Amino acid sequence: MAHLAGGGAPLLGEPPAIELGNTSYAVRGRPQDGLRSVEHLAAWLRDMRPRLAVGLADADLHGVTEEDLRLARELRDAIRSLAASAVDDRAFDPDTVATLNRHAGRTTRWRELRTTPEPHTAECAAGRPVAAALAAVAENAVDVFGGPLRHQVRACQRPACLLFFVRDASRREWCSAGCGNRARAARHYAKVRRGSGG
Repeated sequence: MAHLAGGGAPLLGEPPAIELGNTSYAVRGRPQDGLRSVEHLAAWLRDMRPRLAVGLADADLHGVTEEDLRLARELRDAIRSLAASAVDDRAFDPDTVATLNRHAGRTTRWRELRTTPEPHTAECAAGRPVAAALAAVAENAVDVFGGPLRHQVRACQRPACLLFFVRDASRREWCSAGCGNRARAARHYAKVRRGSGG
């Protein structure tokens, strides 16, 4: 894995848990998997690195394993299930909750005070950094679905879109401005077609 190519999964500025859930997405209505390979997971982690609570060096990304990929997919599926339940205001599936909690507890993490070059805090973890990063994403999911944000989780209203988002404006209906523009254009096109009889 000399070069980490992107997996193509969109990053929308959502909480890390929602971003991982959104690695299942659609292009032109066709489902896509942004975690098709170890390289795709490494690229996603690289792209998310500034937003993760655990530091990841390039060497860590080049050390992503098939087991990391399996665990990331399992965590993603749990997050998507929880997001769908939150959107539909349904109770969370107990097995899915257990899966999420197992992922969140996979590594021990703590904060330390560092003094060089200036006093600052550093996130530390026992075990492999990639496992710690996935555990941090799971912890973020615990925060999202266990707190008031769960009431703001939405599914994009564009019919062909599979993405979730956390609604930050009362009228927001789409995961992104691009999805909103496509939905409005499709509605306009359908209206024009109906008006022209064809």
